[in-house]
Amino acid sequence: MRNLYLTNRFFGLCGSIALFFLLSYLVSFWFPVALTFFVLMVALTFADIFLLFRKNTLVNASRRLPKLFSLGDANSVHLNISNQSPLLLKLTVVDELPYQFQERGFEMELEIGAGDDQVIAYELTPSERGVYEFGVINLFASTKYNLVQRRFKAGQAMRVPVYPSVIQMKQYEMLAFNRFSSQEGLRKIRRIGHSYEFDQIKNYVRGDDYRSVNWKATGRMSRLMVNQYEDERSQQVYSLIDKSRAMKMPFNNLSLVDYAINTSLAITNIALKKYDKAGLITFSDKIGATIKADRRANQLNKILHALYKEKARPLEANYELLYHIARKLINGRSLILLYTNFESMYALDRVLSLLRRINKFHLLVVIFFENTEVQDFVKKEVGTIQGIYTNTIARKFLAEKRAMAQKLAQHGIQTILTRPEDLSMHTINKYLELKSRGMI
Repeated sequence: MRNLYLTNRFFGLCGSIALFFLLSYLVSFWFPVALTFFVLMVALTFADIFLLFRKNTLVNASRRLPKLFSLGDANSVHLNISNQSPLLLKLTVVDELPYQFQERGFEMELEIGAGDDQVIAYELTPSERGVYEFGVINLFASTKYNLVQRRFKAGQAMRVPVYPSVIQMKQYEMLAFNRFSSQEGLRKIRRIGHSYEFDQIKNYVRGDDYRSVNWKATGRMSRLMVNQYEDERSQQVYSLIDKSRAMKMPFNNLSLVDYAINTSLAITNIALKKYDKAGLITFSDKIGATIKADRRANQLNKILHALYKEKARPLEANYELLYHIARKLINGRSLILLYTNFESMYALDRVLSLLRRINKFHLLVVIFFENTEVQDFVKKEVGTIQGIYTNTIARKFLAEKRAMAQKLAQHGIQTILTRPEDLSMHTINKYLELKSRGMI
């Protein structure tokens, strides 16, 4: 009886029959009609129970999960449903999702023939890193009468870790290495032009830069020859992630720290593919993960596992400590991508001197975020005096963000002011641009 459930149709019929019995008090004709319907419903209910609880009525299911989920991406989950009974069954599938999703009404419905197998899929988008635990799969089966349901428990509890977005990492790798790549809504990725490392002399083909023509080789070979260059290699690229309270602000269910972590993984992968060295430093009131720049085979995996464990802290960032650890850990001129956030000019002024000192020894790119919620608020029409005041303050806030970017640029510091969802694309663009200009 624990696996027996009454359906909405059953209760609907009970209500209708009760109404007929009430009408029979006014018109005696309705009493035999109500009694007939009542007997018929009881008979169908017992027939339904008999069909569902026979020994040869069996439904099974199993779950297929990827080895890991990608943070902030839609991850597919597949359920294999098998009807091992001689009946056509209607199934309501309720998968026990991890508590992190806070889903209370998740269910799927399908019909499955006798002896058939079906595969159904759904997608989950995790918004925080960590281990997610799935429970069992609940299958509520009913026949064509649909008066009662029998619950089958199938599958088993499973765990899957949620790592920084591997899906985005692969996506942006394809975009960065595809000459004609572009993404709707974002500007085209810049391609590398001349670099400073000579590769070879080759025959001229249509589309080659005429400035690369090697006139001596052309004279010797009696045909146009051009110099071919390759990207400079073994440059050091460090991702510095501020994980203080300024980076805990959420946008589209992801915190700024998570956006920075996803982008750091993507830029690390591209840097390694371009034969540069990639490293990582995280900080808040104290230093977190520190991985020295390298391009060994396991470097990407090492950084991936380090980013997986990082969590935001509710304290202010200590930039003096960051400066000292950067001077100690980072040897030689490097490209430093600093992911942080400044909500006021005062916050920037407090650390500007330290940023200038870091930029003196390295090529510093300060990456901070636009407040998209404030931008959306400014676009709304206002019709009250209070709304006008609030809108003016919001515009002042956005103007101050742009002023901060200009102030950093005036001191020779490369700057990216971006929407959180555009962070990866803009950061990769900046990296490719700086390499093409020979600045690192």
